[in-house]
Amino acid sequence: MLRKPIAAALFDMDGLLLDTEAVYVAALQAAALDLGLEMPLAFCHSMVGIPGPQCDVMIATHYGAGFRIDAFRPLFSSHVKRLLETNIPVKPGAIELLDFLAARGLPAAVATSSGRTTAEHHLSRAGLLPRLRAVATRDDVVQAKPAPDIYLEAARRLGVAPEQCVAFEDSNVGLTAAHAAGTMAFFVPDILQPLPDVRAKCLGVLDDLHQARRILEAEL
Repeated sequence: MLRKPIAAALFDMDGLLLDTEAVYVAALQAAALDLGLEMPLAFCHSMVGIPGPQCDVMIATHYGAGFRIDAFRPLFSSHVKRLLETNIPVKPGAIELLDFLAARGLPAAVATSSGRTTAEHHLSRAGLLPRLRAVATRDDVVQAKPAPDIYLEAARRLGVAPEQCVAFEDSNVGLTAAHAAGTMAFFVPDILQPLPDVRAKCLGVLDDLHQARRILEAEL
């Protein structure tokens, strides 16, 4: 199934390693209600995989003149903090896959559209940060996903060519970025299914990270 021997693995974070996308959707809708507004679920889903600053622009545009994103953003952050206060949920199979890679001597890195402070905080609280060799975030690149920059940076930090990396994504913009970087990319759906053009770019659409581990076990 894989085009080349694997030298490393690259992972998106939210919705792929961490079960946080649904939390963000709930926080978006709660923040909107705090301001007496409604945020359609479809609109929330349109922001999956999009960096926060770009989402701010999308939200401000959606509500139009008079909407204050500077009032919305603290409310959203407060709801996220409340919803993740007790624990950071990890996606099924994530720990097993990372431990399998470590046992095979293959380094792993995260390539996320989140900022560095948030990424390192969430990964640390979830117990995943020690299992990762590197973390590349939107703070480390000029262009965020769907540009390939974050994946290229993650591979660079591992000292591995992108073409020798297997990548796992749960969003259409993320898979587009991983493919553009030249990685061997798989789609693992969370909230969204791959669009037809994105499906054509990935090596496969997987049920979960347990299936990802089984595929790598067969290939390595």
